[in-house]
Amino acid sequence: MMRLIKRGVSGTAGVLLLSGAASCQPIDEGPVALSGLAPAAQGWTMTVLAGGLEHPWGLAFLPGDEGILITERPGRIRLFKDGALRGEPIGGVPPVLASRQGGLLDIALDPDFARTRLVYLTYAHGTVEKNNTRVARARFDGSTLSDLEVVFDVTPHKRGGLHFGSRMQFMPDGSLLVGLGDGFNYRDQAQDVGSHLGKIVRLRPEGGAFAGNPFADRGGALAEVYSYGHRNIQGLALDRASGRVWATEHGPLGGDELNLIEPGKNYGWPLATYGREYHGPRVSQKTSLPGMEDPKIVWTPVLAASGLMVYSGEAFPQWKGDIFAGGLMTREIRRIDIDASGNIGRQESIAIQSRVRDVREGPDGMIYVVTDEADGKLIRVSPK
Repeated sequence: MMRLIKRGVSGTAGVLLLSGAASCQPIDEGPVALSGLAPAAQGWTMTVLAGGLEHPWGLAFLPGDEGILITERPGRIRLFKDGALRGEPIGGVPPVLASRQGGLLDIALDPDFARTRLVYLTYAHGTVEKNNTRVARARFDGSTLSDLEVVFDVTPHKRGGLHFGSRMQFMPDGSLLVGLGDGFNYRDQAQDVGSHLGKIVRLRPEGGAFAGNPFADRGGALAEVYSYGHRNIQGLALDRASGRVWATEHGPLGGDELNLIEPGKNYGWPLATYGREYHGPRVSQKTSLPGMEDPKIVWTPVLAASGLMVYSGEAFPQWKGDIFAGGLMTREIRRIDIDASGNIGRQESIAIQSRVRDVREGPDGMIYVVTDEADGKLIRVSPK
């Protein structure tokens, strides 16, 4: 007996595989299923603002009319300003390892950017044989980055071009959260707090562990570790109204997760997961274990979740407080109702029809998307 199964690997195009008896067992579904669609008739419309982006990965909104900075995975930053994509890339970008899922990844502005002009970047650094994820910051003068300094280096180094993470989120206390991948072939290190792989780390903006991190005083642990047991985080978002931190991570064959992040907690990978190996068998016979946090949503088949935000604007008042998760495999934004207590409600699909790499709320309350394609797009979702 044979059947078609969708396979998704973060950062690569989805394919259909013919699978044999090893993977014909039913795949467990997560606790919350897709329950409705959100067609344009319900009040939103999509506008392509720009094309010609090569595998864009992250975006950041500059103040006033300075525009939007957009990273491209091959190692460029582009500026969208005055309704058009500027021809010349931003200068001063550090060299990156642009191999498979590696390259220039996320971008974030210092919370006091108007004064400091500091831009933070995550990127793959090194060679295919020896590489890691780095966080660096530099000053932006409107056209060029300068005074670049590395503020964080993932340890240990790894081989290959998979599972770098790596989203960033500044917190109200001034700390910087960074979600990191497990390195793919190094997944057991997700359970080792003496490794940065498969973790969320909490940093001081200038580098080093933020005071009060949960493992700072544990022998053999790395002081930067904030949470652990993650596979490959590509969505990280703060709900500023409630203070909750949410993250999405890629499962293997099935088992993408939405997690509510708390300091010091273990999120299970690879000991507790709904996912299967790409060749069929379960990664673990357990989907839940004592002392480990259960996901709030499991997506099987996968979204290949990338990009995450909690909406707080006025353009879509009916969506305030909801979570928006991008889907690479499903080519959509998934809107998730969240109540005041953080409970998960209805899910709806906003069809983008392209691989959604990042989704962000703009200063105008609109929703902005970049699509992971050789001819990637910047898209705006606005009220109809």
